[in-house]
Amino acid sequence: MSVLLVTGGSRGLGAGVARLAAERGWHVGINYAADEESAQDVAAEVRRQGMKACVVKADVSNPDEVEVMFGRTEEELGPITGVVNSAGISTGIGPIEELDIDATRRMLDINVFGLFLCCRSAVKRMAKRHGGQGGAIVNISSASARTASPGSFVDYAAGKSAVDTLTIGLAKEQGPQGIRVYGVRPGVINTDMVAVAAKQSPAWLEAVVAGTPNGLIGEVCDVSGAVLWLLSQEARHSSGTIIDISGGRATQ
Repeated sequence: MSVLLVTGGSRGLGAGVARLAAERGWHVGINYAADEESAQDVAAEVRRQGMKACVVKADVSNPDEVEVMFGRTEEELGPITGVVNSAGISTGIGPIEELDIDATRRMLDINVFGLFLCCRSAVKRMAKRHGGQGGAIVNISSASARTASPGSFVDYAAGKSAVDTLTIGLAKEQGPQGIRVYGVRPGVINTDMVAVAAKQSPAWLEAVVAGTPNGLIGEVCDVSGAVLWLLSQEARHSSGTIIDISGGRATQ
């Protein structure tokens, strides 16, 4: 039995991953922070695919709530064999001196520390040394970790760079324990988060699209398909890989 926990699973990329995972035969735990209705809608779609679902409210930056989230998921669905860390928020758009300090601190709490906590809880359950059966972790990073987003959101980009480093380090650290760790770096994807940023600064979106070789905004399915491949055994020898999904905008 394959059990996947998706943080931030009520909307955007997380919801897309949860839906596709159900189609591929996963039972899915759906984490949310505020929007229970959307999380329940995603759970209903998972169940319509004939798979089990549970919905768990948790602030991923809170260690106690993260532990409860993992425990509840295992109680309702069984041992967790996959985790997708999709929970994340953005801040404002502008040069560093115009960014709100409290918003940046909260973003780093969720996007970096929260992801760290979820990886930690996953390892405690999956690692062979803890009696686990191994598994896979996929961390949602961002193309901004490569482009650095000067003049837009260097704080967010810095946080996602930390996610990349954690991903690579964990892949090396936990490989002997049967845990594979991957990342994906989406560019601009058609989600609510991007819609909010575009409303704040239409010029930002225009510049990003103009600088993207294929001239397109990505769709959620472009990311969810890659995530499900990474979770599969087809990617078993690719641990430590971070896939760019940015229409060619973010390159080495």
